[in-house]
Amino acid sequence: MSNPSSPASAEPLRPFLVIPAGGRGLRMGGGLPKQFRDWGGRPLLQATVDAFLAPGMPPLAGIALAVPEGHLEETRSWSFSVPCWVVPGGDTRQDSVWAALRALPDQPMAPVMIHDAVRPFPPVAPLWEALAALNRFDGVLLGEPSTDTLKRVDPEGRVLGTEPREPFFRAQTPQIARLGTWLHAFRDADAAGFSATDDVALLERLGLAVRLISSPSSNLKLTTPEDWERTQPR
Repeated sequence: MSNPSSPASAEPLRPFLVIPAGGRGLRMGGGLPKQFRDWGGRPLLQATVDAFLAPGMPPLAGIALAVPEGHLEETRSWSFSVPCWVVPGGDTRQDSVWAALRALPDQPMAPVMIHDAVRPFPPVAPLWEALAALNRFDGVLLGEPSTDTLKRVDPEGRVLGTEPREPFFRAQTPQIARLGTWLHAFRDADAAGFSATDDVALLERLGLAVRLISSPSSNLKLTTPEDWERTQPR
């Protein structure tokens, strides 16, 4: 599969990686934000970044991390093989992404992958496929096919019907667009006071074309203590 490239150039553009890690992550317990808890001998956030630098992954142009004020010094001490910009996170995930995007170099056509700090198993093949799809779509995301039966209910919980599950996917990350597209979408959302639970929703709001690439359930988000214990490197 070919590398993603800019329509304006025959030279491939390496993607940037953006990770919003400004949350408190208290559902995991223990007081320390889960993205900074020890996971196999290093903070989970660092392990997630390292997963994108592993052999076979798309080579990165750089990384931007948005973290809590109290973890800026720690995060800036980490060493990666590509440039890394560390900025204070915002009050919400969307604010943190916006801050990290503005820290990147001015390369509007460069692909930018926005990824959850607590998804340390990014899948190689779907990621290459998603980056290639960016040549035909404004945005791309990974998603897991729904395997559950879906019930439509009224406000009182009464079942109104059963929906076909084939069209439904659980959104994952990375979610990808070119830097100029992301900046436009986040700036417009900020001006309108619009917020969403994932990044491509800001592209959908503008009527942009977004492609979903099927991704395995192994690209999971570590949310509960059970997730943590089950996936902890030994």
